[in-house]
Amino acid sequence: MRYSSTIIIAVLLFMACSSKGPEGTTTEQAKGGDIHADFQPSQAFKDYWYQGKAELNRFELTQGRYGQQRKGEAVMVFVTEDFFTDKQVKYEQGDESKTTSVLKLNFLRRFATGMYDYSMMSSIFTPVELAKYPRTLKVSTSSQDWCGHSYFQLNFRNDNYQLTGHSYFQDEVREDRSLKPALLEDEIWTRLRIAPNTLPTGEIKVIPGTMFDRLKHIELKPLKANARMEAYKGDVFSGNDLKVYKIFYKELNRTLAIVFEEAEPHRIQGWEETYKSGFGSDAREITTRGKRTNTVVTDYWTKNGLQDSTLRQKLGITGFD
Repeated sequence: MRYSSTIIIAVLLFMACSSKGPEGTTTEQAKGGDIHADFQPSQAFKDYWYQGKAELNRFELTQGRYGQQRKGEAVMVFVTEDFFTDKQVKYEQGDESKTTSVLKLNFLRRFATGMYDYSMMSSIFTPVELAKYPRTLKVSTSSQDWCGHSYFQLNFRNDNYQLTGHSYFQDEVREDRSLKPALLEDEIWTRLRIAPNTLPTGEIKVIPGTMFDRLKHIELKPLKANARMEAYKGDVFSGNDLKVYKIFYKELNRTLAIVFEEAEPHRIQGWEETYKSGFGSDAREITTRGKRTNTVVTDYWTKNGLQDSTLRQKLGITGFD
């Protein structure tokens, strides 16, 4: 009888440890995956990110495209908001018990290639409760240029990322498929702001960034990569106690390095992304670079009057002026 009781208890414990959590993620995955299951946001994090304002960052952009470097501008808008975990949209009304707090990043890039221009934007929704929600729940990316536009979205459901997409390109006119879960390159930006020490290092699997995918038209899937976190020792980016998170994809021969402040709120100073750009004889290795120039913390959604246009000057925005 004691032996039977022991077996029953062991089975129950195993079921509890491997039971499905929110969005189909198991507790074992949370502990053994690419996050810390016991993570709790610090008081400094709460004081900064829950003050009812957004952090707006403007970057001087040098974008590699068609084998040449193009001048442009990038904007990162970080803000926390309540997010439905089932519908995977911003909470505005309804059952609040079905929501969680996310750190949202709206990441915009604008640059010109000769006569015409590009406008690209990604929205990334990463739960603050990393222990409960170990995967970023949603990423959506759109790209517009004078040839046409495309839209792609990743939703984390039932232990997989569901990819949907539409494009003006014939081979990409419609996509609807599942991807095995892996670290999203797109979520590195938000995870750095929440808890950089939870990012994985060593040999890992990463789903490349959706903006990179739009520019290179690769098949989006988890790829082998090498990641490392270290002190930043370069001279391109300045600041106190800077660190850099680097990822190298051998299959793509591509490196992404994001430089950020070690101290909270872990502001991103900039990034460098090196890979071969262009076609045929014009293709060559080139580096895309973004350097932070201005930061403003404000409730920008209330600043929509003509008199508020001076705030764009404070942020240093030049596009569409």
